[in-house]
Amino acid sequence: MNDGEQKNTSIAIIGSRGIPNNYGGFEGFTEVLSQNLTKKGYNVYVSCEHPGDNESPDTFNGVNLFYFPIKHPKSAVMGMAYEVLYDVYSLFIASIKAEQVYMLGYSAALFFFIPKLFGKTLYLNPDGLEWKRSKFTSPIKLLLKINEKMGTFWADMIIADSKGIKKYYDKKYDIDSSFIAYGVDKIPNVEWDNEKLPEILKHGISINPAYWLLVARLEPENNIHTIIEGYMKSDAKKPLIIVGNFGSPEYKQRILQMLKIRSKDKKIVFTGGVYDQESLNMLRQNCFAYLHGHSVGGTNPSLVEAMSMKNLLVAHDNEFNREVCEDTAMYFQDSDDLKDKINLIESTPENYQELKSKAYNRVHKEYSWDKITNQYNQIFKADIKEGKSENTAGNIYGKHTSRRN
Repeated sequence: MNDGEQKNTSIAIIGSRGIPNNYGGFEGFTEVLSQNLTKKGYNVYVSCEHPGDNESPDTFNGVNLFYFPIKHPKSAVMGMAYEVLYDVYSLFIASIKAEQVYMLGYSAALFFFIPKLFGKTLYLNPDGLEWKRSKFTSPIKLLLKINEKMGTFWADMIIADSKGIKKYYDKKYDIDSSFIAYGVDKIPNVEWDNEKLPEILKHGISINPAYWLLVARLEPENNIHTIIEGYMKSDAKKPLIIVGNFGSPEYKQRILQMLKIRSKDKKIVFTGGVYDQESLNMLRQNCFAYLHGHSVGGTNPSLVEAMSMKNLLVAHDNEFNREVCEDTAMYFQDSDDLKDKINLIESTPENYQELKSKAYNRVHKEYSWDKITNQYNQIFKADIKEGKSENTAGNIYGKHTSRRN
């Protein structure tokens, strides 16, 4: 087997909250990529936050796990400091255990020199344009811009998850970064079962199979407010199911106030986070249409997963969503535009059936996990074969990203 030559090589994937995935995009990405690399012969390590009162196994499907020894605080302010400390700890442990370190996010960029002290290769996935997120204050946005620059300086290679992010980094920092998107597998059909519904949907509202669906972290940059406002302005008869947790108490209050003033008789249901994969897949496979409001970063996992479900997609109009969907989705710019799209789709749903198949075919051609894993394998193999030669790894998907040479 050709991949056998990698049997004794190691890579650490750090920066997510850990696996198995009980949180979101980076965690789902880490869970699949780490297992796929293990199957190719890599010795893979994944960082995990303190498990709280849950068990902390040493391995997950052949992937080695290590844990931050401190529990996550309840305070949001302390939580940000915790995440930086967690990443710094992970950088140290990863640099000791593995030859190559793949960092997801750059909140601890001031400490990205740590793998270099150990002579290890550092790859960085910057996770979109973090400083554009409206939830952050001006000082935090400034710090994120500094982290972005420092991360680019220390990383041996930037791996962007969208062409738009690659274009931004290449132009701003005069580099040639790599583009590797998120992957998606074909997902088996899940039969409808009321027992798999979130508790709030089991009583009082019949949703199968006619409902609009949104799955996201409930944050301003994901345009939750825009989607709710567009839905409330529309003549929609089908309920809107919103799956996800609020990112801040302030944004939650803003949304609740909006609903209090304008909700009228519209049926909007917040389920909270749904982490049981079968339940989530059942909701996505049976929805009338899928609303996607993400606007500030990369190839979003929830979008490619929705495409894989043969959903009718109505996405916020920005370069990242258009890159992923191209002509397989409908796009909205603001709440009024969304209102018109909702009215049009509900009145003539038969006109949009072809988009579902086009989205499904596109995502499994361009975003399959086999394709994504092979691209990562080519980068990591090049580093191994050439003794961590930055230029050789870069020749496959782009030259060395830092300008410090």
